[in-house]
Amino acid sequence: MTARIRTWVGTKDAKLLGFCGYKVGMTHIIQIDNRSTSLSKGEEIATPVTIIETPPMRIIGFKTLKNTYGGKQVAQFKWVDKTEKYLARAINVPKQAKAVDINAQGVVAVRVLVQTQPHLINLKKTPDIVELGVGGTVEQQLAYANSMLGKEIKPTDVFVEGQQVDAHSVTKGHGLQGPVARHGIMIRSHKAEKTKRGPATLGPWDGNRSYRVAHQGQTGFHRRTELNKWIVKIEAKPEEVNPKGGFVHYGNANVACMMLKGSIGGASKRLITLTHAHRPRANIPNKAPEVTHISVASKQ
Repeated sequence: MTARIRTWVGTKDAKLLGFCGYKVGMTHIIQIDNRSTSLSKGEEIATPVTIIETPPMRIIGFKTLKNTYGGKQVAQFKWVDKTEKYLARAINVPKQAKAVDINAQGVVAVRVLVQTQPHLINLKKTPDIVELGVGGTVEQQLAYANSMLGKEIKPTDVFVEGQQVDAHSVTKGHGLQGPVARHGIMIRSHKAEKTKRGPATLGPWDGNRSYRVAHQGQTGFHRRTELNKWIVKIEAKPEEVNPKGGFVHYGNANVACMMLKGSIGGASKRLITLTHAHRPRANIPNKAPEVTHISVASKQ
């Protein structure tokens, strides 16, 4: 249940272009409105936020890409010398890392392989493996990947408060659903022919099922990207956000958390990948708001 990311927004600095965390739940905060064109500028407003727990990630390898007739292909791959003990639960770890001399000749991009560390938050032991992009020039990307191989990355090394990010996740699955629940079509009259909760027409009778007609099928459990989620705060003290009785279906947060304005797709405990915003909005401030209150009331 790891969302695949197809494109990356480059940066001038050599650093990771994304970070992964686990969805905890939602709460609300009281903040000072810092939007320049808002009617409530300077006043306290209530804002719903999603909390994502972000244990540090470990870089376990990287690969270089080169251009071919079939698109970008892997040219070279380098593993870390010493792996973490839980990594073998997720992938087949090489017994001995080969000494590979990575050069920048013909390389167009570098991708870093990272592993999450959910055992630090008592969530599970098996880590999630994610491929992330690196900013800067190709030479800077190679130097960064070599220097950070085997080291830990924190969320503050990638993002800052007040920044806009894109959230990639796999939504909550609902299995097989009818057309009313799946597409929101209107329920027909009780005097309608046959079913009430089906499509009113099947389209032209040409012997084929039209894709334009709403039918039953798989609902949820899809990869979705939500643009321009605002990082309200990066809280280093998890006890500041833990409600009485813990979060529903999750419990208490144990490490640093990120607060993002609004909701994010996915169930609790699911992996969320955050990347730099592709099309940031101009009406969202680049500065984090002043948070005066975080609700810790029981969510039960």
